[in-house]
Amino acid sequence: MPNQSLLRGDPLPWLLEPSDAGVCYLALRDLCGLALDDPQLAEARMTAHRSGPIATVLDAMNPSGFWIKAGPGYSPKYRSTVWALILLAELGASVHADMRVATACHYLLGHALAPGGQFTYSGAAAGTIDCLQGNLCWSLSQLGCEDARLATAYDWMARSVTGEDIAPSGEKLAANSSTQHYYPSLKCGPCFACRVNNNNACAWGAVKVMLALSTLPAAQRTPQIERAIVTGIDFLLSIDPVTAAYPTANGRAPNGSWWALGFPVFYVSDLLQLTEALVNLGYGHDLRLAGLLSFIAAKQDEAGRWKLEYSYSSKTWVNFGRKSQPNKWVTLRARRLLQQVV
Repeated sequence: MPNQSLLRGDPLPWLLEPSDAGVCYLALRDLCGLALDDPQLAEARMTAHRSGPIATVLDAMNPSGFWIKAGPGYSPKYRSTVWALILLAELGASVHADMRVATACHYLLGHALAPGGQFTYSGAAAGTIDCLQGNLCWSLSQLGCEDARLATAYDWMARSVTGEDIAPSGEKLAANSSTQHYYPSLKCGPCFACRVNNNNACAWGAVKVMLALSTLPAAQRTPQIERAIVTGIDFLLSIDPVTAAYPTANGRAPNGSWWALGFPVFYVSDLLQLTEALVNLGYGHDLRLAGLLSFIAAKQDEAGRWKLEYSYSSKTWVNFGRKSQPNKWVTLRARRLLQQVV
């Protein structure tokens, strides 16, 4: 039976205020259930792309399709190409609503994607890492990018999770082998192993990868992708996820950012994003998510609003509100999730 107790109040009138065009558009799309061709939604989508955060980010883009400086676009954080595209995806931007979004997607694929399908911070395949791979696969999919190179990126991502047809890091292969190395930099093994996390599985990276895989319709999931999803689910649910007690580099307590809900969400993951990934993959009513759902629901006030607990403030293109205050963007994230499971 749906758990209506997860929801309090009705924040919808607040989220639909026309003064916040970006939030209003996504609330109409995701909370009100309007059809994609609904005239009200179409008008809101157009307004959101012409004013508000989407417009601010796009107006800062170089006409060639990059932000700040040419190249792979990982730095400087959090205003360069990688982060601008992640932000645009979270804001609901679309290649169909503004051609500049398509230009930026094409630029990123041409400068940050290695031939083997690895999104890279350096331009070389060795610069790949799970959080970057997952973030960019998810972002390009959300933005509506349709490019065969993106399928290659998804294939690499899935194989890197399961280890299929990829040799262990440092293993020398025969010259005629078709198997690819794990590149001996950051991505160092299957099941989200990351050198930054002392070669342990990185749960932040796992969340990004699983969120990206959740965007694929079942008909587009290859056997490798299905196996990667199973691997990721097994890892993320191997503990009570509300504890976030995943492996850490130094064996200490998990990063406190897990429990701080924010907007936007860049390479850090929070428990809300972890839950988003699991719910999108069909696990919304799995009893192992009960603690997560209760944790998220408990953070709302009586009006059904959530506070901004993690902020990038002036580090990115837009200021999304004051910390510790009710926040429309965080409320949109949390309400959208909980409406899927009640």
